[in-house]
Amino acid sequence: MPELPLAGRGVVITRPAEQARQLAELVQANGGTPILFPLLAIVPLEDYSACDTVIATLEHCDWAIFISTNAVQQGMPRLFQQYARPPVKLRFAAIGPSTAAELARFGVAQVLSPQHRFDSESLLALPEMQTVQGRRIMIFRGTGGRELLAEQLTDRGAEVVFAECYRRINPQHDTGTLQRLWQNGQLDAIIVTSSEALRNLLDLTGSAEWLRATSLYVNHRRIADLARTHGLRAAVADGSGDEAMLQSLIRDYPSNK
Repeated sequence: MPELPLAGRGVVITRPAEQARQLAELVQANGGTPILFPLLAIVPLEDYSACDTVIATLEHCDWAIFISTNAVQQGMPRLFQQYARPPVKLRFAAIGPSTAAELARFGVAQVLSPQHRFDSESLLALPEMQTVQGRRIMIFRGTGGRELLAEQLTDRGAEVVFAECYRRINPQHDTGTLQRLWQNGQLDAIIVTSSEALRNLLDLTGSAEWLRATSLYVNHRRIADLARTHGLRAAVADGSGDEAMLQSLIRDYPSNK
C-alpha cells in the first residue's frame, strides 16, 4: 500500500479554531498530523453602539461589502436586529466565494464576488466596483481592518462607512509548544492565511531559529512578502481554498523531509 503523501509530517494550522476543521481533516486524510495553533480568535466588541448606529443607515447605502465569513457571521445578525429584511435596493459584495456562501446562509442569493484570487484587489478589479461615483458603501469588517478597499473606493468617488462588528485577538501567549515539536522532529510546516496571524507569530517568536528553519505555507503573496522580509521561507498556494493549500503542501513535501 503506497504511503500517504503527508505521512510523518506535522502541519501547524494557525486559523481561528472554528475555521481550521476542514483543512485539518484534509491534512489528516493525507497522512499528516494537524497541529491546531490558532493565532487569531474572533471575539465580540465590548460596545456595539457605534456599529449599530452605522447599520441603522444601511437603507441609504447602495452596496454592503463583507470582507470575510467572520464579517457575515457577526454582521448579519446585527443587521436583522434592525431590519426585517435587507433594504430592497441594497446590493451585496463579498471578498470571495466562502464569504458569499455564508451570506447565502442568511438568505442573500445575489452576491458579487471575485472568481479567482479572493482579496481586496480582486474585488476592486470587478467592473461593478469601477463605477461607484456618488455611491454609498458600507464595509462590514472587524476593528482595524485593512484600508485598501475603502481608500480605493473613496478615490473612485464613493462614500465609504465601516460597520465594524467584531475584533480579533491573539489567543496565544508563547510558542514553546511549537518549538518543542520542532526540536523533536514533529513540526514540518506552518500554514498562515492572514497577515495579522503572521504578525502575531512574529511578535511571539522574533527571529527564532526554529521558525526560520520551518517552511510557511500561505495563500497570498502579500503574506509571503511579509514573511520574507523577516528572513522566513514562504510558499504561496496556487489558488485559494483548502484544497489549493493541501496541494501546495503535497507538492513541496518531498524536498522538505
